[in-house]
Amino acid sequence: MIFTQWPWQHWAQRRGEAIALALNDQTLTWRQLCQQVNALAAGLAQQGISDGAGVALRGRNSPQLVLAWLALMQCGARVLPLNPQLPSALLEELLPTLNIDYALELGCDALLNNLPALALTPGEDAVTCDWQPNRIASMTLTSGSTGLPKAAVHSAQAHLASAQGVLAAIPFSPEDCWLLSLPLFHVSGQGIVWRWLLAGGQLAVRESVPLHEALRGCTHASLVPTQLWRLLNDNQPLTLNAVLLGGAAIPVALTDAATERGIACWCGYGLTEAASTVCAKRADGLPDVGAALPEREVKIVDGEVWLRSASLASGYWCNGTLVPLLNQDGWFATRDRGEIREGRLTVLGRIDNLFFSAGEGIQPEEVERVIATHPQVSQVFVVPLADSEFGHRPVAIVEGEADLDLNSLAVWVSDKLARFQQPVRWLALPPRFKNGGIKISRRALQQWVNSDAG
Repeated sequence: MIFTQWPWQHWAQRRGEAIALALNDQTLTWRQLCQQVNALAAGLAQQGISDGAGVALRGRNSPQLVLAWLALMQCGARVLPLNPQLPSALLEELLPTLNIDYALELGCDALLNNLPALALTPGEDAVTCDWQPNRIASMTLTSGSTGLPKAAVHSAQAHLASAQGVLAAIPFSPEDCWLLSLPLFHVSGQGIVWRWLLAGGQLAVRESVPLHEALRGCTHASLVPTQLWRLLNDNQPLTLNAVLLGGAAIPVALTDAATERGIACWCGYGLTEAASTVCAKRADGLPDVGAALPEREVKIVDGEVWLRSASLASGYWCNGTLVPLLNQDGWFATRDRGEIREGRLTVLGRIDNLFFSAGEGIQPEEVERVIATHPQVSQVFVVPLADSEFGHRPVAIVEGEADLDLNSLAVWVSDKLARFQQPVRWLALPPRFKNGGIKISRRALQQWVNSDAG
């Protein structure tokens, strides 16, 4: 699909009376959506938003947040979506490097008081920007393990290239509906929006309701395995046809149970810099993440995953300039360890996470994949504990069901992990490390485990 105007304007002309958005209990056709975005963009333009303006968009998923995102893009803004739970001290240090001019905060306490505040109100007769697919559309914070997060910059064209690759594998027709189940401050949430815009289908945005209610009428969703288990076990009526799973090991028993309900399960590998998914496959219980999607190339160099893709970011934004992603060979070196067999990529873990215990290399993600198959474990992290004899020893930090006995896990893994991989301590994940939808910092967990408090 090649757009010559904003995607919502394109679909308003071609599918004007078809439903575009299911917002809580309200629906909007493509024509109504286009009218609302036009009016909101006019209101933002009257407040000073023009081509190239940097805008921090802070809030949780809501109908207003999605409309604000589209309207800001139509004004030509560089949109920086922010997790409402990011601490003010981090934002005070980070935002000056990103040339942010305005703040639009929705559904959360105002925090960015040092920036001019925008109101999401309709306007009239204001000139907004024409569609330019190579204009910067988004700035998405990475979850780097050290230092400040980086802001990966993507054009609309890069986002559409990401969507096109995913939809080449996972059918999504104009009659289908994808639930916005992931936050827009995460690249995976943005991926859902761009797939919807590319296909001209339906997007569901529902707040403060149980997942099975949010999925009402939805054919597609992006979930973690625990969410799908609960949906299947609760025997709720489901209209799902396809689920893109992520975040943990995917048991064959789960995919089999979903298949019996007519739900195809997909899994894959993606990263912020590539605007979401790079490789994907039907989940089959094997450790690989499938082959590269169309318009992506993946290779292994000295054990590291290298990537080329039309969906790659233009660079990292820093003080008004773009820092290139690509190395001197024209590839993005991901810092992920991996291997390719018969064209299918297996990701072994982050190079930065590898540590050694008595000379044995431990890749935390390999250990975590095993522990995560325990039926009562929903999330697990393995980090190194400094040890005078061994150098480091593995410690497991676990989130699971309320009646999970952590001590029993040591026995459970005894025949599933090599002796040197078996954690020497099992700790419950403290609530303060849960970040409301963004990745938990391994560095912070490691510091905690190696402190007196840990």
